[in-house]
Amino acid sequence: MEHYDYIIIGAGSAGCVLANRLTEDTDKTVLLLEAGGKDSSLMIKMPAGVGGLIGKAGPQNWGFWTEPEPNLEGRKLWWPRGKGWGGSSSINGMIYIRGHARDYDQWAQMGLRGWAYADVLPYFKKSESLEGGGDAWHGGEGPLKVSKASSPNPIYSATIQAGGQAGYMLTEDFNGFQQEGFGPYQLTIHDGQRWSAARGYLHPVLNRPNLTCLTGARTTRIVIEDGRATGVEIYDEKTKTTRIVLADAEVLLCAGAVQSPHILQLSGVGDPEELSAHGVPVVHALKGVGANLQDHLDVTLSWVCPQPITAYSMRKGLIKTLGVGLNYMLFGKGAGRQNFLESGAFLRSRPDLDRPDLQIHTVLAIMQDHGKVSVAKDGFTFHVCQLRPESRGRVGLKSADPLADPAIFANYLSAEEDRRAIREGVKMMRKVAQQAALDPYRSEEYSPGEAVQTDAEIDAWIRKTGETIYHPVGTCRMGAAGDPMAVVDAECRVQGLAGLRVVDASVMPTLVGGNTNAPTIMIAEKVSDAIRGRAFLPAEDAPVFGDGLKAA
Repeated sequence: MEHYDYIIIGAGSAGCVLANRLTEDTDKTVLLLEAGGKDSSLMIKMPAGVGGLIGKAGPQNWGFWTEPEPNLEGRKLWWPRGKGWGGSSSINGMIYIRGHARDYDQWAQMGLRGWAYADVLPYFKKSESLEGGGDAWHGGEGPLKVSKASSPNPIYSATIQAGGQAGYMLTEDFNGFQQEGFGPYQLTIHDGQRWSAARGYLHPVLNRPNLTCLTGARTTRIVIEDGRATGVEIYDEKTKTTRIVLADAEVLLCAGAVQSPHILQLSGVGDPEELSAHGVPVVHALKGVGANLQDHLDVTLSWVCPQPITAYSMRKGLIKTLGVGLNYMLFGKGAGRQNFLESGAFLRSRPDLDRPDLQIHTVLAIMQDHGKVSVAKDGFTFHVCQLRPESRGRVGLKSADPLADPAIFANYLSAEEDRRAIREGVKMMRKVAQQAALDPYRSEEYSPGEAVQTDAEIDAWIRKTGETIYHPVGTCRMGAAGDPMAVVDAECRVQGLAGLRVVDASVMPTLVGGNTNAPTIMIAEKVSDAIRGRAFLPAEDAPVFGDGLKAA
């Protein structure tokens, strides 16, 4: 039977990091399992390909659906999740955001020692290679290449100017001194190519003799014997056969906030009531598995643009669409280098909050239903996303069949504060859109439209159109000793079991204020040191964050 020191389940953002760092120790063998395939598609490499990846299931996208959402008119919501090398970092919008410094201090205040902003900043810097070099907040030599917004399209800069005209703060760096305000995004794009976790961490080490990578290898359960994870049961997608591979040191579950709890549940680890209801024998009772699900709900406000300068005109008609792809494929030039999303904002929906609770993404297109609906007009969209929902959902089983999709109960807008915040965000961005800086680029409001004005009408529109912006976390959350709903401890070890960790966005106890890819990579960097018996990097000479929070 095959033996490895470490078995990593999932070659997504966290799994690629662990595969890289653990194989730095040449005496350790690592098996990286991925249910999907390699990241060889042109649509992954080309930043503009994101529109063709996010909206449909396929080789790169699991394409999940939630259960009917009670506060969103009973709709089942589309939940794309990355499949294949790079995971969701191979299909995401390529926005590099870490969250607010206070998010991590909040984790420390919850009893999670080692997770304050001062503790995690060195790992953000370790992972990053920022275009132009590092500074007090940024790394300059890490595997993850990060570029600065560079598109000359005037709508991006006009949005920032309009934010200032509406009375909001401006910022040069959402990940630096001050998150709050309107400004340019940093992007996981390098030389016009998507820079996923696979591109940064996995591809450079594929020739290491102590790393074995399997694709089309779906984990059906973790083998647990006498309170210890000893291996993994794998279903081979090609041969339709199952086999067991053994881990002599640890099994590292990195399948993401949807599939990590699902795999634990299929392995008999979870809430006994949930497992018993689906005929899964209880191997280890752990009530918090699948609970505490949090996600960023998003609505899209769009305006028609009177000038032919947005994605629609760039790709209008079959000839132009083919031209974009050919120009990129042959010469690496043109609109294919863009993600069409280079400016935005972090705002507070009420002044008494200690950090922004809304995030704005400016998109050079009229976006409807994850881009599934094609709108034959030039225009731009403000994505309005509530950052810190009080609503909590869960991930559970649909059946004991390991190849069945999990049951996702997002439970959006179950809290009044969530409804208030996103409603206020709609009003705020309508005000921004009417500022003088956007006058040359704005004509009629496409969505929600002039007929939607009162609070009741805005709320109804949110219920009808709200969608995920792809940031689920929390379903295997970290917790302090004695926390009955914690799944893992501060080093991501599964409570009550030996030889098993969960390392991905599912361990976040609360959602961070922003996109979740960079924080997931940071978590994997930090835990890789813990696995290797290294002390967490010290927080020496850490800078002061913009709201006065000292990162030291």
